[in-house]
Amino acid sequence: MARELRASICLVFLALALEVVDSTYVSGQQQPGIAERYKEVAEQIMTVAQSDSSAYERLTELVDRFGHRFSGSPNLEQALDWILQEMESDGLENIRAEPVMVPHWVRGSESAIMLEPRWKQLPMLGLGGSVGTPPQGITAEVLVVESFEELTARASEAEGKIVLFNAPWMGYGPTVQYRGRGAIAAAEVGAVASLIRSVTPYSMDTPHTGAMRYDEGVPRIPHAALTAEDAAMLQRMQDRGERIVVNLYMEAKTLPDVESRNVMAEIVGHEKPEEVVVLGGHIDSWDVGQGAMDDGGGCVAAWEAVKLLKRLGLRPRRTIRVVMWTNEENGLRGGNAYRDAHRTELDNHILAIESDAGVFEPQGFGFTGSDAAFEMVSQIGSLLDAINAGRITRGGGGADIGPIMREGVPGMGLSVDGSKYFWYHHTHADTIDKLDPREVALSVAALAVMSYVVADMEERLPR
Repeated sequence: MARELRASICLVFLALALEVVDSTYVSGQQQPGIAERYKEVAEQIMTVAQSDSSAYERLTELVDRFGHRFSGSPNLEQALDWILQEMESDGLENIRAEPVMVPHWVRGSESAIMLEPRWKQLPMLGLGGSVGTPPQGITAEVLVVESFEELTARASEAEGKIVLFNAPWMGYGPTVQYRGRGAIAAAEVGAVASLIRSVTPYSMDTPHTGAMRYDEGVPRIPHAALTAEDAAMLQRMQDRGERIVVNLYMEAKTLPDVESRNVMAEIVGHEKPEEVVVLGGHIDSWDVGQGAMDDGGGCVAAWEAVKLLKRLGLRPRRTIRVVMWTNEENGLRGGNAYRDAHRTELDNHILAIESDAGVFEPQGFGFTGSDAAFEMVSQIGSLLDAINAGRITRGGGGADIGPIMREGVPGMGLSVDGSKYFWYHHTHADTIDKLDPREVALSVAALAVMSYVVADMEERLPR
């Protein structure tokens, strides 16, 4: 009898075990992958996003109405007021502005004139944060060098001169260092001012501005950018042994900090509203052009992505928050202020997405996060293959989301065709006509699909 009882118990346990295995197998069969689960809704989002040009039209109105939006300017603050009103009209939720103190650098009038070996007006742009010249300007002989190493080798020739760094384009990272610390290096060898060849691979006599810096204990000298064409011309003149004299005049000055704002709006999650997917760009620009490419387009594409989800009635499990950060260009105060204001919530920031490379044709996303999360976003990326924007690569983010990424939040940057980005970057030519309505719409589609799926899927993106 005991033997029969033991046999019965074993059969019961075996049956239970088989049932568990069978149920797991069936459950596994019934749980498709992320891409399969969201294929239909992703197609809907992409189709609708490409069906009109509302994103391009909104961006056009923004940049035509307010122009460039430099930190500390009335243009920026008026644009923020307008954005908040428009977000209300869109019916978005939790619309608000969070205060940020930003630097206030003013360009003023400026010029560069070559006096020898002939007279020529040199198109130029002072670099952000530079000091000005004396009221009469600075008139001095020019020493042209191609690198920091050449300046060091010729340091004895630099005293009392204007140093021009005619550094060839070697990609943005290697070349932009001359903009950033050229004034420091020139001042250390006794120069009275410094100039750079604009940081660009292509020019139509277009100077490029951007941020620069000074070091404590090193004299602060004026720092400005010339066009690639004129920098090359001055190099040729020097190579021929000609004496070059330039008058540089700059009224640049830094005023006390002023208040600006990060602006944001949401679609609140229906199940886990405290968990947030953040996407956006920086609403400030340099004080030239319209800031359409850098980064009005990124802001509007993210904004329109959220508006599109609302229009389609897609309320995800988690909250999606669009943020337009202020003061990325010459201070990064907006990104730092967002981190500080939301520090206690960062454990529930599931993903941060930034668009700050121009809204040209999207190609995918760069991602920074765990291996498990990379696998998941790669599956989501495959949903975008239909618009050739499904490539997910290692490493990505953005300057504005950098502060929260350093606190552990996974980060992602929209990757686009960047072949022409640095043609117009930080110039008078950053205007709406450089963008294409179709490419802007595709960027909206890519941002909407990625943010929605991450916010809605049952599984939380792992860190």
